[in-house]
Amino acid sequence: MQNFNESFNQSMDDFYSKLAEISTKDQKSALCILISTLGSTPRKTGTKMIVAQDGSIVGTIGGGLLEKRVIDQALEVLKSGEPKVFKHILTQKEGMGCGGQVEVYIEPVSTPPQLFIFGAGHIGKTLAKQANWIGFNVSLIDDRAEMFENYKPENITCIHSDYRECMESLSFSDETYIVVMTYDHDLDRNILQLCLQKPYKYIGMIGSKAKVETSKKILKENGVSEATLEKINWPIGIGIACQTPEEIAISILAKLIDTRRK
Repeated sequence: MQNFNESFNQSMDDFYSKLAEISTKDQKSALCILISTLGSTPRKTGTKMIVAQDGSIVGTIGGGLLEKRVIDQALEVLKSGEPKVFKHILTQKEGMGCGGQVEVYIEPVSTPPQLFIFGAGHIGKTLAKQANWIGFNVSLIDDRAEMFENYKPENITCIHSDYRECMESLSFSDETYIVVMTYDHDLDRNILQLCLQKPYKYIGMIGSKAKVETSKKILKENGVSEATLEKINWPIGIGIACQTPEEIAISILAKLIDTRRK
């Protein structure tokens, strides 16, 4: 997300366009709205400002120490994830002699969670489609060019690349979801071990119980701790009776939803 400390013409169209742009980026931000004003105040009810995670802003609620405190409060809201109302009396303590008072409602701006699917087979493509429907920002990754021939899905990023080479170009965060389901067991384990070194919210690998046990043994031998292995969802998904790619994808999607809402 670009730095917001740039000139900005705060028409409502511009403001909401910027808000929509921010909501598609992988950086948290907060919306601040003056929900009530009383007496003399620098801005009036309905004035809005966006505060990015780095403290930069779009718009203004009046400047001065009031704005600085609102920015600090917005950053607190981003940490807690809970919307909140703050009241300010504009005395000299607030750096303003207006004498009025304001209430500011601050809420986090929702951004779509990032989902990386390693493996563009039948289940991978089905899961990508289903996850996109419910608001995930989906990237589908495969090292086989033929998997993307005549495959042009809307709103899904398709990446044809060697898995190891593409790893450094992907942007991981503590809100990232990772699903590993390639065509090769050794490749799955290699990708899994690389991803375990990245920040993530969820990580899962497809496979039978036998594959999982073998993978645990190999990863332990490669230095992965027991505590880290316990964070992996494997066998992947919710434990329902399923067979088809669509059913298996639904099982995985249910686990993603459960993790997201918790």
